[in-house]
Amino acid sequence: MPDPLNFVFLALGVVVFLLLSGFRIAQQYQRGVVFRLGWFTLVKGPGLYWLIPFIEWQRKIDIRTVTIAVEQQETITRDSVTVKVNAVLWFRVVDPAKAVLSVENFQMAIYQVALTGLRNIIGQHDLDEVLKERDKINGILKASLNELSSPWGITVELVEMKDVEIPLNMQRVMAMEAEAIREKRARIIKAGAELEASEKLAQAALRMMSNPGALELRRMQMVSEVGAENNSTVVVMMPAEFLALARNLNEQIGRQNEAAQ
Repeated sequence: MPDPLNFVFLALGVVVFLLLSGFRIAQQYQRGVVFRLGWFTLVKGPGLYWLIPFIEWQRKIDIRTVTIAVEQQETITRDSVTVKVNAVLWFRVVDPAKAVLSVENFQMAIYQVALTGLRNIIGQHDLDEVLKERDKINGILKASLNELSSPWGITVELVEMKDVEIPLNMQRVMAMEAEAIREKRARIIKAGAELEASEKLAQAALRMMSNPGALELRRMQMVSEVGAENNSTVVVMMPAEFLALARNLNEQIGRQNEAAQ
């Protein structure tokens, strides 16, 4: 005859095993979405908690920020330029229950939404905006993705376009445009310098007209500068008044020397 006491110990062992098998541990970055007989009940964790064996089961969800690289997409801008763009997406789960109940695979869903959203946003902007206003486009794309992913319990923290690849012929056109802009800026600067120089020359000419001696001194200075060069012969036309003035000056100096002797 089997000992009834053995059945008691066996039954107690089964009960203890079932009780112990119901304990679960969730890490700080995890949450357990608990179902009871197929119905969602609550979200548990982090730490130690207990599930009813064979009646309750769970699905653990990681609530840390996830980084996804959006593969390169070929799309057309609003001004009909074909570009290739890739991006990086950062998102995290803020409502584990929605992430499990509302969508089958939330990571795949947000990835596909990012692909289509990137194409749509690029198609709504010109090439210059895509190249120069990346922060603005990233903000618009982030807002669009958050609007679509909010029912799934997901928030998009950041979206960044990494590279924008444009056709070679368009690169050449942009290089020519940049060169033309630099040439235009250089000509404007040169024209401004010439205008300033002409104003200074006009002021100098007015002063020299009021003082004929200064004009002659300037002319002599130019003669000396030209004569300083090698193998140069300079023919100077001197006004008679200037020669007469120089002759009178020499005579006065000579008389003063004779008087001093």
